Amino acid sequence: MGARISRATLLRWAPFLVLIALVVFFTILNPSFFSLRNAARIALAATPALMVAIGVTFILIMGSIDLSMEGAVSVTAVLFATVFLQLGGTLASWAWIALPAAVLAGAVFGMLNGWLHVKLQIPSFMASLAFGFVGTGLALMMTGGDRIRVEDELFRGLLTFRFAGFPLMVWLAFGFVLIAWFIQTRTTIGRNLYAVGGGEELAHASGLNTRRVRVIGFTLAGAFYALGALMAVARIGIAETATGNNFMFISITSAVVGGVALWGGIGGVWNAVVGVLIVNVINNGMVVIGLPDYLQDGVLGLMVILAVVLSTDRRLVSFVK
Repeated sequence: MGARISRATLLRWAPFLVLIALVVFFTILNPSFFSLRNAARIALAATPALMVAIGVTFILIMGSIDLSMEGAVSVTAVLFATVFLQLGGTLASWAWIALPAAVLAGAVFGMLNGWLHVKLQIPSFMASLAFGFVGTGLALMMTGGDRIRVEDELFRGLLTFRFAGFPLMVWLAFGFVLIAWFIQTRTTIGRNLYAVGGGEELAHASGLNTRRVRVIGFTLAGAFYALGALMAVARIGIAETATGNNFMFISITSAVVGGVALWGGIGGVWNAVVGVLIVNVINNGMVVIGLPDYLQDGVLGLMVILAVVLSTDRRLVSFVK
């Protein structure tokens, strides 16, 4: 029993210990890594991916896989920029409506994604992958392959305005992390997500509408994908079909490395936060010490394999639903 508790404790704290070790390692190699300026740079780069990773976390908790985030981010980013410019192009006008409209559109996208998965009984990874292509196609149709520039100073203030050395966007993201944590730990929705991930048949037998829970989980994920899209646009000032590129790899990698189990019922929002920081610390640290870009993806891939191997009892776990 003691050994089991020891293993569980180690697995729980391993991602955070890895994060600390990485910070120490890169600081030893280059002391400028450990500075407020570089910390702000890491946090800013992590912010859009963090929102997407939180959305992924809600899906993984249910024991499902969502591969639609790139399409969701692209289409909501383009939709936001289009509506924003049509309503005046500044937050000082009615263009602010584009912000909640984009989040609502992301939630609807996620809801349709979840409905496709449960109604047609298609495996979640396949349904979401196909729906992600739909989102990318819609973004391409709306832009015609062009870029939409968002240059409003008030909106870009998320990037340019700083408090305590960190951009406003970082503080806003932290607020959404707290909201996600509250949903996970203090609401019926959060408890139901864990119930489905911990044993769908048992949850169904106890009277829980597991299909409805799955659709709600995908809807919630879609809303956070949209938040990631908004922050990506605020960061670079551009919305395009490629806005969602690479979010699939980064978000799933971050969640798994942070300790969210692929088979459901284990992990949560703070695991996603730690995982995103690990990924971005590695990316930033490799740049700071001058290692080539191609090594970054290799290191992250190895970390995912290692994280899954260390956290999985392969005798007991059936594969992802």
